[in-house]
Amino acid sequence: MAQQNKHVTLVITHTLQPNQAERYEQWLGKIMPVAAEFPGHLGANVIRPAEGQTLWNIIIRFDTLEHLYNWTQSDTRRVLVEEVAPLLAEGDKTEVRTEAAFWFTPPAPHVRQPLRWKQFLITLLVIFPSTNLVPWITGMILPALKGSMLLHLLNDACVVALVVWLWMPIVTRLFAGWLKKA
Repeated sequence: MAQQNKHVTLVITHTLQPNQAERYEQWLGKIMPVAAEFPGHLGANVIRPAEGQTLWNIIIRFDTLEHLYNWTQSDTRRVLVEEVAPLLAEGDKTEVRTEAAFWFTPPAPHVRQPLRWKQFLITLLVIFPSTNLVPWITGMILPALKGSMLLHLLNDACVVALVVWLWMPIVTRLFAGWLKKA
């Protein structure tokens, strides 16, 4: 029963055919709101590839495994994936994850996950400056909101966005060699 109450995540990996990013972005704009309407949907993130790369990662969170499977096995998703299939070089790859360390998930099953202490250090390297700089900047820009819940929400949202979409993808690529060492 406890397993059913855990949040679960669908990690989708799409490698695009050359010059298809714009059409793929249009497709994402279509599928993301549809997924959000499914019961138990908790949010989604798109990790776009670095310049010159074609690997996209979409992370969709659900409150239960049952709700996640309702989305993944739905006719709605099947039709939308069929629609995007011509843009994909390697098909629709999906993986269900129950832990939160997605930035450190190996790209292939035979690659081992980095040691936890390395994950901790990389995460701290990203979180510490973000949680100190963002409140300082928003405090200067929005002094009237100082101490308010709204400013805390804005700070948290900015930190999470920076970590998920900017810093972690950059830092994990920069330290990839070190993270993979035993």
